[in-house]
Amino acid sequence: MKRDAPSGTALALGEIVARARGREFKDVAVFERHGGLAPRRTGDIGFAVLRAGDIVGDHTVTFAVAGERVEITHRATDRTTFARGALRAAEWLAGRPPGLYAMDDVIGL
Repeated sequence: MKRDAPSGTALALGEIVARARGREFKDVAVFERHGGLAPRRTGDIGFAVLRAGDIVGDHTVTFAVAGERVEITHRATDRTTFARGALRAAEWLAGRPPGLYAMDDVIGL
């Protein structure tokens, strides 16, 4: 029943890929292709979104060229996974000074 599309996770993955390639995310992100006849430009990061049924979290980053592709996929089949992460973050945050923190801080990346 989630409504955001693409998800925050998908956007974060796109930002990481853009940064790793030395590009600005806003310059290479392509979100809508409905009715578009032109192919994406080389180096663009395309997003395809599927929100259906009981899909909880399914993200695939695909690096593709003619004749081959490399895919990195993460699938979460139960929202309990995310609840555990939220509880871990709350425990980590307890007693810390006010500030802006991210999950990278929580898990030590």
